[in-house]
Amino acid sequence: MTEQTYCDRLVQDTPFLLGRGRLSEQQVDRIILQLNRYYPQILSNKDAQKFRNPKASVRVRLCDLLGHLQRSGERDCQEFYRALYIHAQPLHGLLPSRLAPQHSDCTDLDSGAMGHELSDRGPVAFLACLGLAAGLALLVYCCPADPKVLPGARRVLGFSPVIVDRHVSRFLLAFLTDAPGAL
Repeated sequence: MTEQTYCDRLVQDTPFLLGRGRLSEQQVDRIILQLNRYYPQILSNKDAQKFRNPKASVRVRLCDLLGHLQRSGERDCQEFYRALYIHAQPLHGLLPSRLAPQHSDCTDLDSGAMGHELSDRGPVAFLACLGLAAGLALLVYCCPADPKVLPGARRVLGFSPVIVDRHVSRFLLAFLTDAPGAL
């Protein structure tokens, strides 16, 4: 999948940027001034005066600016994002195009995005596994401790404490003893 261009990102971010209270009048003016002073080929003096018109609302001026940049090309949109980062860094981090999941071909795991989600199988799978574990625990607890019946199971459970946590291992070791209730 190809990477999203700056013009595509600007189209996606325009409704977010035009939302009430997103960018202040000072931030919009600073962005316009930076695009005009450092990159006069992006915004001429005439365009900058039009976009800085104090008679028009900030939303209208910003809408006109974003439309002008989208028609101008990729480099102009990229410079807008650079100016937005400089003058409104917290807002730049909240842009929908930056928060959208990025699909990549790499096989690295993204540890930050889904760090707290254990499984996507849902509560039914959890309850099934819990029921299975509880059933096995009851089976082991309720079965008589007859060495003739389950000699192989005792050998397997004897090596299990090496693998499992120490809190579980004392219950498994108690199963190996012949006396019930030797915990």
